[in-house]
Amino acid sequence: MRKLIESTFVTLDGVIDQPHKWGSPYWDDEHTAYGNALFARSGALLLGRVTYEAFAQAWPAMEAAGDKDAAAMNALPKYVASTTLTEATWNATIIQGDVAAEVARLKEQPGGDLLKYGTGELDRTLLEHRLVDEYHFWMFPVVAGSGQRLFDGFDLTHLQLTGSTRFASGIVVLVYEPK
Repeated sequence: MRKLIESTFVTLDGVIDQPHKWGSPYWDDEHTAYGNALFARSGALLLGRVTYEAFAQAWPAMEAAGDKDAAAMNALPKYVASTTLTEATWNATIIQGDVAAEVARLKEQPGGDLLKYGTGELDRTLLEHRLVDEYHFWMFPVVAGSGQRLFDGFDLTHLQLTGSTRFASGIVVLVYEPK
């Protein structure tokens, strides 16, 4: 059975949106190596619509510009949970119907882990059905002041810290599992 792993960038004040604006000064070799290790364990991506649309714009352009890691990202199968998308153009399958049942089915398939980037509406379903096996919260040494917050409006959920990694840049990755 494959694991579902969520990887999310977050500021010290809990903001998750627009990480390209506040996170990029901290992206370095340690950051890249940790991200690459998570990616290497993956057999597919699970994405919400917003993350999918942003990635679908960025990654093909990065490959065209010669980014050596972009080809692997573009080739990896993707599953997109969306109630509004009618077609997917970036090597993806749109999950239609019961998202929780489909994600549970995907977890039962052989292969590498399912890697989910970003936190948003899809997480309500995943939390409610206890489908996420590991959360990797990348805490950046930044205070954004405003923006969409991590799990804003979600019900009380307890997690257990199972690991942490500190980078010289000040990023700390906290790994949690459901309690």
